[in-house]
Amino acid sequence: MPTKKRNKTKYPGVVYIEGQGARGSERIYYIIYRKKGKLIEEKAGRQFQDDMTPAKAAVIRAKRIEGVEESNAERREAEKLAAETAQGKWTIARLWESYKEHTHNSKSRASDNSRYAKYIEPFFATKEPSEIVPLDLDRLRRRSLDQKAPQTTKHVLALLRRIINFGVRKQLCSGLSFQLEMPIVDNIVTEQLSPEQLKKLLKVITESTDIQASHIMLLALYTGMRKSEILRLKWNDIDFEQGFIYIRKPKGGKSQIVPLNAPASELLNNHPKLSDEYIFVNNKGMPFTEIRKRINKIRERAELPVGFRPLHGLRHVYASMLASSGKVDMYTLQKLLTHKSPVMTQRYAHLRDETLRQASNLAGDIINEIAAGQEEKSETEKLKVKDIGMRIIE
Repeated sequence: MPTKKRNKTKYPGVVYIEGQGARGSERIYYIIYRKKGKLIEEKAGRQFQDDMTPAKAAVIRAKRIEGVEESNAERREAEKLAAETAQGKWTIARLWESYKEHTHNSKSRASDNSRYAKYIEPFFATKEPSEIVPLDLDRLRRRSLDQKAPQTTKHVLALLRRIINFGVRKQLCSGLSFQLEMPIVDNIVTEQLSPEQLKKLLKVITESTDIQASHIMLLALYTGMRKSEILRLKWNDIDFEQGFIYIRKPKGGKSQIVPLNAPASELLNNHPKLSDEYIFVNNKGMPFTEIRKRINKIRERAELPVGFRPLHGLRHVYASMLASSGKVDMYTLQKLLTHKSPVMTQRYAHLRDETLRQASNLAGDIINEIAAGQEEKSETEKLKVKDIGMRIIE
């Protein structure tokens, strides 16, 4: 970016600075515009060297806003990729390196790096996408993914597909010659605890000396919040006066607000403030990035069922208790769990249906009892009439 004073022209978004050229002093024109929400300022050309005028710069600006012409940055990127293409084959390994450069802000970077190194690189690093055949994928599944969960296989194949699609979009390579089939994953898992198990867990949590871990578990149970949302909580996200928790950047993407109930409010009010910013922090005063080991100690002492995930499981327990109470409808539960779609909330619908069924059966029982009472009363009346008749005969 130029550091000299920018001078406006009569054309919106066209400015110039005074510079030096082969002919001496000349104007250097810049254009300013927004593209895909990003503010861009780039050089349009020099007054004498490029025969640039404010009018010509305005035309260039209009074309770039409309997408008719690439920005300077886009053009440089295209030239770089074209040069790379000319150097040789675009193997999966080369595509992966380029893909990483263009997705450096990806939230799944660490997971993608691990999946690529462990599963994709050993089988596909030296192959171009067009050279991959279905047998290669069968070999990957058989040798590396056979004992893994379907979700793991899906993540690996999805990463491979993203890498290849990236290359196709950038016109670096051809795509696969066949359709990449994803495994069917059943994610509808609802973890529950019996009243006895929950009672024992609460006792262990109460007796725990690890305040951070125990309070994190209790907050998950009181609010149904996700682990990542709890670990990111800041003190200014808690509105004690109005009774709300502000969830920043949740899984669905859009910030959410959930109620701060009385137990959660009391817990947070009594939580030690070891940081002016974050609520849950480690011994160094930094927010937790992972707390699995400390949580698992409580989990083991409480003898929770095998496979029960301490924090995500407590989120399920929270939802299950509300659904089975019969007092919370599915829409309200969806909002409390900050589910973007009602589809995920439907996993708890059977609990509410069972409660409604019990209520319906209760109504039936009451009616039957009334009917039985009426019938008994009717028989009594018949006996009374018969008794009166006998007396009259006598």
